Amino acid sequence: MIPDYQAQEIERKWQKTWQDTKLYKTDISKTDKKLYCLVMFLYPSGDKLHIGHWYNYGPTDTWARFKKMQGYNVFEPMGYDAFGLPAENYAIKHGIHPAESTENNINIIREQLKAIGAMYDWDFEVNTSRPEYYKWTQWLFLQLYKNGLAYRGKAAVNFCPKCKTVLANEQVIAGLCERCDSEVSTKDLEQWFFRITKYAEQLLEGHDRIDWPEKTIAMQKNWIGKSLGSSIDFPVADSDQMISVFTTRPDTVFGVTYMVLAPEHPLVDELTTPQQTESVEEYRRETRKKKDIDRMSTELEKTGVFTGSFCINPMNGEKVPIWIADYVLVTYGTGAVMAVPGHDERDFEFAKKFKLPIREVISKTGEPTTGGLEQAYIDPGIMINSGQFSGTPSQKGISDVTNYLKENGLGDKKINYKLRDWLISRQRYWGAPIPIIYCEKCGQVSVPEKDLPVLLPDKIDFAAKDLSPLQTAPDFVNTTCPKCGEKARREVDTMDTFVCSSWYFLRYLTPKAADKAFDTSLVNKWLPVDQYVGGAEHAVMHLLYARFFTKALHDAGLINFDEPFKRLVHQGVITNESAKMSKSRGNVINPDRYVNKYGSDTFRMYMMFMGSYEDGGDWSDHNIIGIYRFLKRVWRLVLQIKSDKSEGTERENFDQVLRQMHHAVKHVTIDLERFHFNTSISRIMELVNKMYWYIQNFKIQDQNRELYDVVTPVLVQLMAPFAPHMAEELWKHIGQEYSVFNSRWPEHDEAMLVTEMINLGVQINGKIRDQLQVPADYSNQQILAQAEQSEKVQKYIGGKVIKFKDVKNKKIVVFAVADK
Repeated sequence: MIPDYQAQEIERKWQKTWQDTKLYKTDISKTDKKLYCLVMFLYPSGDKLHIGHWYNYGPTDTWARFKKMQGYNVFEPMGYDAFGLPAENYAIKHGIHPAESTENNINIIREQLKAIGAMYDWDFEVNTSRPEYYKWTQWLFLQLYKNGLAYRGKAAVNFCPKCKTVLANEQVIAGLCERCDSEVSTKDLEQWFFRITKYAEQLLEGHDRIDWPEKTIAMQKNWIGKSLGSSIDFPVADSDQMISVFTTRPDTVFGVTYMVLAPEHPLVDELTTPQQTESVEEYRRETRKKKDIDRMSTELEKTGVFTGSFCINPMNGEKVPIWIADYVLVTYGTGAVMAVPGHDERDFEFAKKFKLPIREVISKTGEPTTGGLEQAYIDPGIMINSGQFSGTPSQKGISDVTNYLKENGLGDKKINYKLRDWLISRQRYWGAPIPIIYCEKCGQVSVPEKDLPVLLPDKIDFAAKDLSPLQTAPDFVNTTCPKCGEKARREVDTMDTFVCSSWYFLRYLTPKAADKAFDTSLVNKWLPVDQYVGGAEHAVMHLLYARFFTKALHDAGLINFDEPFKRLVHQGVITNESAKMSKSRGNVINPDRYVNKYGSDTFRMYMMFMGSYEDGGDWSDHNIIGIYRFLKRVWRLVLQIKSDKSEGTERENFDQVLRQMHHAVKHVTIDLERFHFNTSISRIMELVNKMYWYIQNFKIQDQNRELYDVVTPVLVQLMAPFAPHMAEELWKHIGQEYSVFNSRWPEHDEAMLVTEMINLGVQINGKIRDQLQVPADYSNQQILAQAEQSEKVQKYIGGKVIKFKDVKNKKIVVFAVADK
């Protein structure tokens, strides 16, 4: 009698066995066929894994298991991105120290991760909030500081006047403080930056050498925003000041009718006349409430205020008014825009609203538009109303005008990037302290490496209304200068948590090393990461920052590669009833509920079957039952074949099973390599169906013994990456040597996939009406189905009653039909 499939019992058994036998221990000294497979580590802000975690980790582990069976020495570590704002907010709300809540959450999550049955080697775990990790985050900060890549400068931050604290962008909701609902303003503070802009060109160049999704590369290119253009200097009237602008269209400079500055531009105070001061200040206050992304929207109504001052167009000497408007950002270009309403849609709208002049300087025909422009003309054309350049094709005019500007000291060619330096200062507690000391005598002094880590103080007043929680710990703040020994104070900002995640992939190989951030020799052998998996939402933050860090460390001579991740795959999003999951909708899927009911093999396999991995899928309680039934069907099939264990030699029909097996091996291998899990599972299902067809249609004593000796072990191997626990149990049942994951992944025989074709006549009521060509291994049912689909056959059987149909010796198809 075949025993029932007891998923939970089997999973507990094999998880313990794998742990006891150290099946997943990676020998990192062996690098000849190494494979570094990594998922983005998780943030332990809650005490439970949600379905998004499972969808990231389960399928990636399936791919890693597949590669292990192909003979690779797979390194698949796991860790925790444990610093960050949510833990600090939790501490404020519940009165528990973030170190305590984070550690508790990690202990729970680690056990849940083990329940997935993943191949994680827990000897290589990292936790970014532990001193043994953030000591080296601080050390890496100092390396960048030494090399001129870390600096302090002024930057605008969100500030709540009631709480008297700086807020992260996430803490500002519709312009209000999430804590007290007060109106948030911006305030200029000294902040720490990483000079990522120095690597703009290298970050673009590196895209040609990595296998990443095109959309992600496009997002990074857009974020870096390389533009080829010109810089032009506009003298301020009645002043010795100069406004520099960057433009990609110097051919339109004769069409400038006003200048626009960002409200935060450093010249605004000086340029604002007394009569305009009140309106300018009011406009700047309103602008501070808006996010940059909203200010850049093309759909919002254009707003602005005249400063009262003018500048001079260097090409024609015209005096043009200087305005401020929120659609210009101080962080992009020079924070100033020469407005050409005749040839820029945004400038056109602004000019129309404020009744500013609109001048046509590029024409499609070389002649002015009759009646004037009704909309901005943005295409190439002929320069008109442009002095000595009139009549010049605009594309040529770009270089001609630029050369003129350069020759006359009015401007030059310039490459501009949207990318801004990375602001890493955070005025909060739960992060790595910045290892800088301020001394009145010596100025900025870096903490000596021997004194690292700069530890977070335990006693903090989270309720204090101050700029940074660290300021409430005098024992932390007050120190001595390492240079002169005089009284000094520590930096009270902590680092952006993206700093921690910009190098964690280097630390995994030696997570317990006390004398170094990473082992250079090992890192150079194991990295770049061969396969990285994580969300597309990290395209222009984590993924860009990690690339910057890697390039900076390469230039510092610390590593010999300059890209962190060779190949990148993004997982999609799982919806529920076609809606995004959220607590407010009440449609969040709790994985534990389904794992407890069906087992983790069913849960992970269903996630991989519901749709394309990169697109995601829609959850269905009904469909997960279908996968559970499929696993039970495989269970019964394997044990039935073992029980029967035929010694037969039947060949003709068994060859169909063999061909199906080789077909499955080929396509599961191809699709698994590409993370096409759903189609891989479909190929396995086809093999299972063919095996059932064989055992149900042929006597046990006739069944070919290779069904048990060859096909069944291959089926279990194909199942192993998807349902590891069940496969391990079945592998033992069929007498194979432990473990299935130490067995060699099967290879297909291409010769077995060459399909022989046969020809059959189709006879209807005694007369041959068609000829049919089908694969030789088609079953009678498949042949009949194809015959019925034939147009010629349909002419004679359509609308009639089929009294009889059969396939005779695979030579002729016979139909007997009658009128209804």
